[in-house]
Amino acid sequence: MNAQLDGIADDRRDPSTRPIRALQRGLDVLTELNRLDRAPINALSTAVRLPRTTTYRILETLRLAGYVDRDPHDDCYRPTIRVRSLSDGFDDEALLAHVAKAHLAALGAQVVWPLAIAVPAGPAMMIRDATDRHSPLALEQYGAGARLPMLTSAAGRAYLAFCAPAQREALIELLAGSAQPEDRLARSRADLDQLLTETRAQGFGRSQRARRVSEEISLAIPMRVRERVIAALSVRFAATAVPLKTAVEQFLPKLREAALKVEREYLAQA
Repeated sequence: MNAQLDGIADDRRDPSTRPIRALQRGLDVLTELNRLDRAPINALSTAVRLPRTTTYRILETLRLAGYVDRDPHDDCYRPTIRVRSLSDGFDDEALLAHVAKAHLAALGAQVVWPLAIAVPAGPAMMIRDATDRHSPLALEQYGAGARLPMLTSAAGRAYLAFCAPAQREALIELLAGSAQPEDRLARSRADLDQLLTETRAQGFGRSQRARRVSEEISLAIPMRVRERVIAALSVRFAATAVPLKTAVEQFLPKLREAALKVEREYLAQA
């Protein structure tokens, strides 16, 4: 911890971008107290490797701000309910994307073809993270914030096929009222139901589109949190370079393994 802080203090970059050491220390104390739930000053100062007086000043600052309480009987501190407000803007999708970042990079190094995690955003899917910038095989660059059609993308098909029935019906109703060409399948319920049934049977979503050089195929699997589908993990590749059967055999097990790791880590942090 001190080595990390010393590195911050010795930073020779532009002062306007240099991290604030006192703030870093305060966050370290609050994080440790939140982990322990209740602790005396000595235990906290030892855990974060700060002098007792510094730890005391930080705790009293947090107490006056309403983030911690001090028990007058034994002088132990504990976080207050206000600490929960710090995560109000960090929903399941944001936490999933945060947890998945390192796993997505590791998976990208194995697969090489571009990967993406997408979440529902109204009648579309929005990419939360992607490896396109690091993939030499990306035919087109996608990044965070890019939107994919729900019904014509592998990610959208995987999400729609495996999400809760009530949510699926609400999305289909929304899509059926859309005038966008990519949403017209929602107005042909029999065809859409057949597509979603096939998607569930095979266990993944698939889409294909023509490119100038080669047909591009996308495969996607659902990502779950406590059995609830909240995202889709996809891979894109050139049909001339990787036959579909090979991709299903080689890529999908790696995607499922990565998704399982993300889910486990998510549950450990949630």
